This record gives sequence, structure tokens and C-alpha cells, in this order.
Amino acid sequence: EKQLIEEAQRLSDLFFDQADTIEAARRVPADLSKLMAEAGFYRLGVPQEIGGLEAPPRLSSEIFEILAQGDASCAWVAFIGTTSGAALGNVSKEIGRQILASPTTMLTGVFAPTGRAELTDEGFRVTGRWQWGSGSQNADWIMGGCMLTKNGEPILDKAGNPANHMMIMPADKVELLDTWHVSGLKGTGSVDYQVDNLLVPTTHGVGYLEHEAHSGPLSRFPSITFLALGIAAVALGIARASIKEFVALAVSKKRAHSRKTIAEQPHTHLKLAEAEAQLRSVRAFYYEAIDAVWDSTQQQGRASLTLRRDLRLASAYTVTSCVQVVDAMYALGGGVSVYETSRLQRYLRDVQVARQHIMVSPSVMETAGRLLLDVKANVSMF
Repeated sequence: EKQLIEEAQRLSDLFFDQADTIEAARRVPADLSKLMAEAGFYRLGVPQEIGGLEAPPRLSSEIFEILAQGDASCAWVAFIGTTSGAALGNVSKEIGRQILASPTTMLTGVFAPTGRAELTDEGFRVTGRWQWGSGSQNADWIMGGCMLTKNGEPILDKAGNPANHMMIMPADKVELLDTWHVSGLKGTGSVDYQVDNLLVPTTHGVGYLEHEAHSGPLSRFPSITFLALGIAAVALGIARASIKEFVALAVSKKRAHSRKTIAEQPHTHLKLAEAEAQLRSVRAFYYEAIDAVWDSTQQQGRASLTLRRDLRLASAYTVTSCVQVVDAMYALGGGVSVYETSRLQRYLRDVQVARQHIMVSPSVMETAGRLLLDVKANVSMF
């Protein structure tokens, strides 16, 4: 664990120096992605049984948080690689080892079932288009959620509902579309991508075929929470970076017509102290919730709905709080903050884009509130 944390800090420092280049490229450059792959960051969620690191969620989140202090886009792609790699826990060990042929193999993907997979004698014929394909430019395999059909009719799952599964597709068979022209997290390269009538073996349908279950510790952790945890970890890193950036600015910058630096202003003292307390408080809640779920899954084999509620609540509220912290630092920076040369404006843009993700949307807080009141709620995403 110590080695992974140290490597995260080393890469974070490197990403910090190259942040302008990453943003201008609108993707993580291949050489930087390779460094994260070599560090093992794309294997953090992969079962040990097939060559992954299967790191505890706390460790993975700490790594993403550190990376985000250097560059949020790189951290975002790292957690996408981790969460996507975790999908290999839902295919056979043989297929998982084949896909993870190299230690630096990277998977990315989108679970939203906006594609269609028609079952044939050959396998699935997949057609679809997906949004938010973060990190796809450097991926070896790209996944896309699909509704399953046979002879044009929906295939039903055991509960009688239309079945959907992610399909694992070779990256060189997937068309990437130049759609990622956005305000923040520009370096994630989160383009749309599509395939048309691509043949995918049934063995590459995540969770489609029955297979020997993976027995590693991460297999018992609620996988639906992985995305939200990654988003929150990135937000924590951005918020910490914004405080550091403001403090460095405040000791030398003076307001117009003032002899005092920003650091000498009482208003600065109040707002900075509030931001520091808010960030530390929400970070403590976030990691407390992760630890509680992890301990329960390791000791009892599962996490109760109460623990899963707290984890989703902590993740969503962490992002909301980090937006407030970054906004406060941006405001304290004054006019300097608006210039493209200011890191504060980039932090503001990045964290605002992160908050737009559906996994940390206001509906998560609403559902958590319903559960706290013991009111009936849809907990499929919990």
C-alpha cells in the first residue's frame, strides 16, 4: 500500500506540471496513461485471482484523491479504469485472464444500456452509441451497456424484466467520436463512442453466463457504489488543491488600493477556516462510511441497506461540499481567479463538471432522506 501511495504522489506532482498540456489535448496523453497503468492503478479493482491488485476501496480512493490534487482529469480516468476493471469479476476467470493479457491492460466503459445486443448462434451482435467514454483513447477494451434481444424481442431476466448487460469490446473495433468539447474535466477525453453490428462472444457479456464466482474480498463490496466513490475522491482532491492554491496566492496578493495582502484580511481568515473545517469534516464522513461497509462485507459477507445508504449519502454530500469549498477559494482569489492562467478557475470548472454525474445527483440525497425517514424508496442504485 505504501508503494502505491508514494507512486500516486509522484505521478500527481508530474500531472500538476503538465495540467495545461492535458487540458489542451482534451484527453490524457498516452505516455501519462501508460505511467498510471504501470503503477497498477488500472488494476486496483481487478480480482487478484486473474492478476489484479484487488485493493481495498479506501486505498483506491486515497490514490484518486492524491492524483486529483495534481490533475483532476488524470484522477478521473484512473478511477474509471479501476471501476471498469472490476467488471472482470463478473466474467469467467479464463476470460478475465485473457482480457488482462498484459499488466498494463486498460478497460473503460459505460454501464448505461444505450446499446442493443442481439443474441445469435455466433454470439451477440452489438449496435449502439454511448456517452461519457472517459479514457477511451488509451483503452485496450471498451464496454457498453446493452439491452439484450433475441429475434428482435427483449430477453427477460429472472425477475421478468428486460435484461441488460455490459459488453466487453476490443477498443480497435470501437469508433470514438469527437464530442468532448466541454467546460471542465477536459482532459478526461470523455467522448461518445459507437459500434454497428459488432460480433461479441457471449463470454464477453458481463454477468451474462454463469461461472465460478470470484472469492476475493472486493467481490463482496457493493459494486454499484464504485463510481460514486471515485467521483467523490476526485472532488476531495480538487478541493484540497484549491485551498493550497489559494493559500499560496494569498500571502503575496494585495487587493486594489490596499496595503495588506489577502492573507492579512479578517474575511479571508474566516472563509478559509470554514473551508478547511468543511473539507476535513466531509472527508472524515466519506472514509468512515467506506470503512464501515468494507468491515461489514469482510466480516459478515454483505453490507446492510443502512450502511449502503450512508455510503451513497457520504459520496454525494462530499461532492456537494467540495463544490462549495472550491467556490469559496475561487471567490477569495478575487479578479485573479478569472484568468485562464489561474488554477483556481480550472478547479472550479472541473468540480462543477464532476457534480453533474448522475451517481452524485440530488436524487441520491433525496433517496437517502427517504430511507432515513423509513419511507419507501427505490434503492436499486444503492
